[in-house]
Amino acid sequence: MHQNSTRWSLFAALLALGSISLLAERPNVIVFLTDDQDKESIGAYGGQVWTPNLDRMAREGILFHNGFATSTVCTPSRYSFLTGRYASRSTSEPFRHENPEGFQAFPAFNMGLEADNLNVAGVLSKAGYRTGFVGKYHASGIESLRTDSDYKKWGLKYIPRDAKRSPELSEAFRYNELQYRKLLTSRGFDWAKNIYLGNMERPYAEHNLEWTIDAGLEFIEDSVQSGKGEPFYLHLCTTLVHGPDRSWSRSIAEPLVSGSGQEQEPIQPEGMLTREAILSELFKRGLDPHKGHAGYSWIDAGLGAILKKLEKLGIDGNTLLIFTADHGSRQKGSLFDEDGASVPFIMRWPGKIAANIESNALVQSIDIVATAFDLGNADIPAAYELDGKSLAPLFGGQAPDNWRNHLYLELGFGRAIRTQEYKYIAVRYPNEHLSVIRNSKPENLPKVMAPLNRAGIGTRGSTNPNFYYEDALFRIDRDRNERRNLIDDPESRQALENLRSLLARAIQLTGRPYGEIIPGGNATAPGQVEAQQTLVRKMKIQGKKVSLPE
Repeated sequence: MHQNSTRWSLFAALLALGSISLLAERPNVIVFLTDDQDKESIGAYGGQVWTPNLDRMAREGILFHNGFATSTVCTPSRYSFLTGRYASRSTSEPFRHENPEGFQAFPAFNMGLEADNLNVAGVLSKAGYRTGFVGKYHASGIESLRTDSDYKKWGLKYIPRDAKRSPELSEAFRYNELQYRKLLTSRGFDWAKNIYLGNMERPYAEHNLEWTIDAGLEFIEDSVQSGKGEPFYLHLCTTLVHGPDRSWSRSIAEPLVSGSGQEQEPIQPEGMLTREAILSELFKRGLDPHKGHAGYSWIDAGLGAILKKLEKLGIDGNTLLIFTADHGSRQKGSLFDEDGASVPFIMRWPGKIAANIESNALVQSIDIVATAFDLGNADIPAAYELDGKSLAPLFGGQAPDNWRNHLYLELGFGRAIRTQEYKYIAVRYPNEHLSVIRNSKPENLPKVMAPLNRAGIGTRGSTNPNFYYEDALFRIDRDRNERRNLIDDPESRQALENLRSLLARAIQLTGRPYGEIIPGGNATAPGQVEAQQTLVRKMKIQGKKVSLPE
């Protein structure tokens, strides 16, 4: 839905709070985006963890129970966070190369921000905001570099996959990180620092949250001290909590490793709890750092440093802080809710957002850009395709009657519609992929029939017995874990028809065909690989290991 955002929604929200004096003052916006984070890792969502700053943020703002990403792997999700539109709308060169116009789209690790800079940074910069990016990007379209010539094409130094740590290699990492900054500034950001192009690279593949937070604090302070009086937008992305639980506690023991290779001395951002203090607090509470807690509390300590900086600079009352994740961990690569598309979503703006609110309104990652445009009074170019809605009407704690009643999700071959009551998931294979499935060995079927067409992260959703179905319908308000497939339930037939209609309308917005729902191009009807689906549902799948049925 193309949205020409206005300030009326902000006016209504502020009026509900008894104040309209802030209309003349545009807020700073900070998006604190984590990686692979599940709700149970935060105390405010009921987790048995130590996250005092996140819990405070929830007490002083809105905690959303129905916050969703659009996709459940990094690149398409992060693309949507940066543009406010669905990833299958991408017009970037790598995406169009794999997905010619008129063909069914496969949103996955195959896109980047477009050179037209129709993204959050490009538009807000023109609106007078100072825009900054820190941390993990993973939406450049060039993360899958493999050869020396690939690196040279982008002006980067080659990093062999089996490289060992050395001063020379560290210098190559440092050089490449400087080039990543240039890539971000060429995509509309005014400032970028301490960038990971994608996931961390070996042999310097340890997390260093302090390296990320330090750059974020620098941007905030520079923006305030510049004397220009312009508001700022900061997109701050941590690498935590990507990877196995033990990798986080292992990273804590290596303070000199960063995205620039080897640091000369440990970085300790102002106001951030030290690594030793974090571990001490965990031990005092009987929380095992090796079982996830090191990562959860480490993120919380970084957020605490941001909160302290806002207070110190006197801008706490005019800064909208948003905390969320690109997707969950255990069921990434699927379109299921729990630990997949449903993510932590907390917003805080003292005095402007009502405090201690828990909301069940359906909100999504694409709404963050729309909100920033709304509050920033940005002029949205006519060519800008914006699918999100400004969240300002929710700031008083009550959703208006006309708030959305469904969300659209997409990943690879999969599409879904989520309402308050139901979830409908469709998986449709394009014509050329049907041949791949039919010609695959049995042990390869879990990979090629997964919505992401990958093993490992692509098959995590197979822990749910409904993963390998072309159609699945769940009564989500009664079946939170999406275990009972109602696709053949006569009493759910009308609901299914309504959801399919909503799905067709959402897919039409992307301008692409999809299965029999939006015919055309290489899209095909379901039911053509039922024998393979029946077989794969009988297999035991553990990561990339597949055990065939007897």
